[in-house]
Amino acid sequence: MTLETFLLLAAALFCVGLFGALSQRSIVMLIMGLELMVNGVLVAGAGFWYWVSPGTADGQVLVLVAITVMALEMAMGFAVVTALFRARDVDMTDDAGDLRG
Repeated sequence: MTLETFLLLAAALFCVGLFGALSQRSIVMLIMGLELMVNGVLVAGAGFWYWVSPGTADGQVLVLVAITVMALEMAMGFAVVTALFRARDVDMTDDAGDLRG
């Protein structure tokens, strides 16, 4: 695979995630769009790392750590959304913005 292929895939993931994050009103879909954007950045980083030093596994370890952190972040986001839904029956971003006080 060439660097251009990695970057094209990364740009596609990022653009789909950006569209999903900006066009959806559901909190869950917003979180999923943000995750796709982060995945696009990770693919670009892994592609650059593979292109710069293909013989080392440092980039792979960094990507695995980042994916682990993303999984934890996603679990925490869903926990907050679930608690918000159970407490106030809110699942849209417009309604969640009114919960300051």
